Amino acid sequence: MDGDVLGPGPITVGVDGSQAALRAVRWAARAAAAGGRGLRLVLAHVPVDPALLIDVALWRRVQQDLQEGAREHLARAVTAAHDIVPDLAVAEEVVEGPAAPTLLERAGDGLLVVGEHGEGAFGGPVPGSVATAVAAHAAGPVVVVRGEEPTASDAPVVVGVDGSPASTAAIDFAVAAADAAGCPLVAVHTRWDVLVGPELEPLLDWGAISVDERRVLAEQLAGRATTHPDVRVIPVVERSHPSRVLLSRARGARLLVVGTRGRGGFTGLLLGSVSRTMVHRAPCPVAVVPPPGGPRHPLRAPRVEAVVR
Repeated sequence: MDGDVLGPGPITVGVDGSQAALRAVRWAARAAAAGGRGLRLVLAHVPVDPALLIDVALWRRVQQDLQEGAREHLARAVTAAHDIVPDLAVAEEVVEGPAAPTLLERAGDGLLVVGEHGEGAFGGPVPGSVATAVAAHAAGPVVVVRGEEPTASDAPVVVGVDGSPASTAAIDFAVAAADAAGCPLVAVHTRWDVLVGPELEPLLDWGAISVDERRVLAEQLAGRATTHPDVRVIPVVERSHPSRVLLSRARGARLLVVGTRGRGGFTGLLLGSVSRTMVHRAPCPVAVVPPPGGPRHPLRAPRVEAVVR
């Protein structure tokens, strides 16, 4: 993948001991190798409050167990990365603090990769709250690894295009990903107006509307053939809700790429309804790509307590 769209520095991956996180590590290892980057594995955990345990010795043993468990999780993650790319440069960190702010701080403007869900304090799966938080607040692109690996060599990259400036960064990321994978790019643009009911539909000139929507799609794709001449672009214009179309087109895809917020978004709503739906329901990995220089709602910065290697 083109290093420019990945952002600066190594690719950051959230690790928590779950199988979902290991799948994210393997995905990130491939992306790092393709983009000539290293990998940074970050495991964040909230320390046990000493006030909760009367016995100081017990508290120390619990803290030690947490640190040892973190190192074991990181060791498995390193092995998973090297199984994919044996000579990949991998750095590791254990940070005491909440997962989402920690990962955002470590990733900065670079690519951040997380699993679709993580492990709770008692080993059970936790729904994608971290994935949603980092996708909504990140300064750079976030990939949420979910779904199954595609089996077809020509499995496409799919990108949602809505005519807004937010789409430009998503298109750039998607084109670079398709070029690196040597696969087609499916560019999806939809027409959906909740104000148009069944009684008004026969009065509209859908042919003219379709021509206009295809023009919007062509304008946003313009120039990519020069920078990525080997990518075959398949434009798709459909009359349906964006989430419905993207979920359908993402079946069998290697990656789905969306922007953080498109037309009609409210100021401060960094993760729009379509992007949020994709993060939780897409049948393949999802890249959420914010526009450069857009507004951010940074979460509280974590406090680093321990660094491993």
